[in-house]
Amino acid sequence: MGKNKLQKFAENETFDLLFQPSLEEVWQKDFHMKGRWNTDFFKNSNPIVLELGCGKGEYTINLAKMNPHVNYIGVDIKGARLWKGAKEATLLPLPNVAFIRTRIDNIASFFSPQEVSEIWITFPDPQPRSSKAKKRLTSSRFLGYYQKFIKENAPIHLKTDSQPLHEYTKALVEQNQLKLINCTTDLYNSNITHPSLGIKTFYENMFLEQGLPITYISFQLETTKELKEPEFE
Repeated sequence: MGKNKLQKFAENETFDLLFQPSLEEVWQKDFHMKGRWNTDFFKNSNPIVLELGCGKGEYTINLAKMNPHVNYIGVDIKGARLWKGAKEATLLPLPNVAFIRTRIDNIASFFSPQEVSEIWITFPDPQPRSSKAKKRLTSSRFLGYYQKFIKENAPIHLKTDSQPLHEYTKALVEQNQLKLINCTTDLYNSNITHPSLGIKTFYENMFLEQGLPITYISFQLETTKELKEPEFE
């Protein structure tokens, strides 16, 4: 492991806004902040919005700057990536930002029912093989995790360069008769306009430079509906 990465890991331990529980702390058990994010960390009653697979935290940081009366929590498993977002949020500072280092599989261990008001998923691993469909962050499996803590009919946003992941997610929404909010296969040549959608991460800029269109889909998630996988290859 490189010296620079080790230095980042060491500095991560000093950030009060970065939570890094061990697997033993969250595997099939509740994290100590579950149900207490607003009272014990943010010290307010503002809505909580998650960014899953947040990488360096660019989207989380910029959303927090745009909306100071909303609390944002970025989640990723890579500590070296989270270091950048945690450091920037600490230095600015941004009191409405936190980060969690964990696998998304364990996300339900961190939040109580209806504790989260919205979820953003930005440029996740598309898991293109059909055998890996259950690992997609918009699969019925993962949406089932989100149902445990999200508010009823809360919006889920997916922004990605992957056309197959976009089409899969659209098929899942249709299969389960979820309410579609917005859907486009070319965001920046569509009539969908919102400041939150104008945020561009390092990876998004890279995809745009390659001439790849950016897709976007948002939909409401019903918390009590049993979700099924779409017939999609």
